[in-house]
Amino acid sequence: MSSANSLLGRAGDLQARAASLTAPFALLALRIALAIPFFRSGLTKWDGLNLSTGARYLFTEEFKLHFFWGSMAYPAPILMAHLAAIGEIVLPILLILGLATRPAALGILAMTVIIQLTIPDGLINFHLPWFAMALALFAYGGGLFSADRLLAPLLGRAPHSAATPTSRLA
Repeated sequence: MSSANSLLGRAGDLQARAASLTAPFALLALRIALAIPFFRSGLTKWDGLNLSTGARYLFTEEFKLHFFWGSMAYPAPILMAHLAAIGEIVLPILLILGLATRPAALGILAMTVIIQLTIPDGLINFHLPWFAMALALFAYGGGLFSADRLLAPLLGRAPHSAATPTSRLA
């Protein structure tokens, strides 16, 4: 029986080691994968330094917030268009850099909820995966390959060791 326990212990150690080696790459991949669709969408909302005509039209004429009891037009649609356009450029850049990763992920979470309310049919293919990625980044931070990790000592904070999913769940 002790040889079975020893074998299980070694397998657990190997799993923990593999998780600790791959976690930084997984967090980097999550940051990049989440940033790309938001940044690309943000680019379509700008015409130079001005909000694009298309974005103005969508937010004032087409986009509605859909609730269980019905739909309503966006409140302050031009302001919402500007906020979305800025958020879709700034937040992905922060994610790519791993700078203020948790606040950026929280911003993406909020945007995803609003996008879901605007386009309810996108839940399975787009919004749920975006929500899951942003939630993971909010929970685990930017990881080893992030500006957050590099700047922590300069800001007088101990860098957080990125907990691996297995060590968090164990």
